[in-house]
Amino acid sequence: MSGLPLPYLVNIAGLVLGIIFGAAVQRSNFCTMGAVSDMVLMGDGSRLRSWVLAIAVAMLGSQLLHLGGFIDLGQSIYTSPSLGWLGAAIGGLLFGFGMVLAGGCGSRTLVRLGAGNLKSLLVVLMIGIAGYATLRGLIGPARLWLESWSNVDLQARGFSGQSLPDLLGTGFGIDPAPLRWALALILPAILLVWVFKDSRFRRQPALIAAGIIIGLVVIGGWVATGIIGYDEFEPAPLASVTFVAPIGYALQYVMTFTGATLDFGISSVGGMILGGFLMAKLDGSFRVETFASAGDVVSHLTGGVLMGVGGVTALGCTIGQGLTGVSTLALGSFVALGGIVIGGILGIRYLEEGSLPGAVRAFLARS
Repeated sequence: MSGLPLPYLVNIAGLVLGIIFGAAVQRSNFCTMGAVSDMVLMGDGSRLRSWVLAIAVAMLGSQLLHLGGFIDLGQSIYTSPSLGWLGAAIGGLLFGFGMVLAGGCGSRTLVRLGAGNLKSLLVVLMIGIAGYATLRGLIGPARLWLESWSNVDLQARGFSGQSLPDLLGTGFGIDPAPLRWALALILPAILLVWVFKDSRFRRQPALIAAGIIIGLVVIGGWVATGIIGYDEFEPAPLASVTFVAPIGYALQYVMTFTGATLDFGISSVGGMILGGFLMAKLDGSFRVETFASAGDVVSHLTGGVLMGVGGVTALGCTIGQGLTGVSTLALGSFVALGGIVIGGILGIRYLEEGSLPGAVRAFLARS
């Protein structure tokens, strides 16, 4: 395998990591939408703790890779000196609301598709079409207009990027390097203490394993693109797992074969579906599921569109921003993550109340 060109190695790594991710999600029922729903409706934070565990593992590993000089997180899209705070907030809200209507976050939708859920096929198609339209198509000009007047040029204000060590270091006149070490160790430690202080969660090995594995997959994505794929003449873009824009590129690749270049993102999307399929077959959970009613179709269709538009506008989904982006300590990723959570809660209240104004009132009354 060492004789293969670097792009092939990166693509193989993306496929393998996607399979691992998909199998872990299928086995444990790991899902951000489900985590928010469990917490809001039942007061059960087990899946939320699994998600936070994944964040802690991804954050610690990613920062250590950066501090060790193995990768430069400053080259990722998340730490760009152009802070798209409004796009992150609005996109996060749209994605969070949409994932509730669609019955699952982007990663969970891909895994369900592999496990035989035909409703997820519609959602995946809508995510891909709406996401690509927002990235390069009909909705693209609106996204660019939003960015043109709301994005903050941090370099013009003396900051090198939007990662918390850079922002705090420059703002308070502190050397960013030791500050990054402190944040890289302290923040994951705080998250891990919160995660494991719950005795009920400690008795759920599947969720613990899923959190650890998914966090390691995020780290593996940085290794694949930043170390395995390193080529000073034609380097692979530094990236890790994210699923909205790659779904759009994957659809384009499947339809045209030459319209998009096979890369880490497309390979990981295929791996997610395959991983979900393999695990569903292994544990006997594979079954074909269809829509219950016309209203079910409309809900999933609408949710998929909102997830596609929101995910691209926010520069990522619950995984792309909520795990991969947050692991870089980028301010915009934390904004997007907050928007996704709030949007998810609003979506849950919408299903309860039956109207958007009612959802807003219920959200404000119970916050």
